[in-house]
Amino acid sequence: MDYVIIGGGIYGAATAFELSKRGAEVLLLEAKEVASGASGGPGRRGVRANGRDLRELPFMRLSYERWPSLHQEIGAPTGYERCGHLLLLERPQDVAAAAAHAWAQAKQGIPTRLVQGQELREMEPQLAEEVLAALYCPLDGVADHTATTRGMAQAAAKLGAQIRQQCAVTRFEVQHGRIQALVTSEDERIAVGKRVLLLSNAHTALALADQFQCTLPVWTMLPQVMLTAPLDPMPIRHLIGHASRVLAIKPHPDGRVMISGGWRGTWNAELERGETVPEQVLGNLAQAQAVYPCLNGIAVDEANAARLETLTIDHIPIIDKIPGVENALFATGWSGHGWAIAPTVSRLLAEWALEDAQPALLHPFSLTRFG
Repeated sequence: MDYVIIGGGIYGAATAFELSKRGAEVLLLEAKEVASGASGGPGRRGVRANGRDLRELPFMRLSYERWPSLHQEIGAPTGYERCGHLLLLERPQDVAAAAAHAWAQAKQGIPTRLVQGQELREMEPQLAEEVLAALYCPLDGVADHTATTRGMAQAAAKLGAQIRQQCAVTRFEVQHGRIQALVTSEDERIAVGKRVLLLSNAHTALALADQFQCTLPVWTMLPQVMLTAPLDPMPIRHLIGHASRVLAIKPHPDGRVMISGGWRGTWNAELERGETVPEQVLGNLAQAQAVYPCLNGIAVDEANAARLETLTIDHIPIIDKIPGVENALFATGWSGHGWAIAPTVSRLLAEWALEDAQPALLHPFSLTRFG
């Protein structure tokens, strides 16, 4: 097989689609099921530029162009909605810095402006009085991550890609600086014709350390996601973030409020799964209620912390060749915000795989930035 992709999340599925669209022979291997990791799960995922690292904003500028019609491109629903994002500001020092942030984002092609006073209250009438202002990105939105990831895989398959689920890779055969073959948990040997792309988010760092003696400044965590009981009318109108609280809020199409933002679950080693922690659930809910008092007394319908995410020391991904291996690329460490930029980064990964030349936009994400 010419191009073998390991990992059936959004990056594996989207890169398989991009390669197949260009006529490449592609095999995607997923240890469990497509979208079984961080690219799946309850709720919706933010398609957000607001508050990002400046190095990621060129990806977002290009992704803005693609998200509204992505469902047509792949022939499957994405649940995309452009609702705008408000990064809430409660501290005077954050308001003082807001104009500079707005300017920097706008210079990168991300329309951004500071809203406050009556305009902010008209946009979000239920906000607490303590919220002083917000940075507003009107082109931000949300999408259904599970549907999009599965749609990408299905679109790749229609173009000829082979998608194999329940197929875990356990070993790489390397000779003369090239991966010659992969060996699966069933002892099947899969020959590699041209290139391997290691895009299994939560397992990439472990595989590189174990198989290639390459240590990455990456670790895993279990992000917590909650959905409240339905509300009618829905009190929240935009995608919400916060400059000083650990908080993100999204209105869900079924009338529930999705609450997340960085609170964490814990790993149950005996059951081999992630689980929520009651104190974390209560803490996340309390943060949301402090900003939206109308949520006081609301019940939590669902709390989930089952899906591993990866973080890097500087909170942007690592995208590079595997050191010492001529024909292998990897990407990991999305730090909880790799979703929105996937349509652009996957296209660049496909270009790199086909042309064997690193696209300029990916230079800041090289492993060499760590020295």
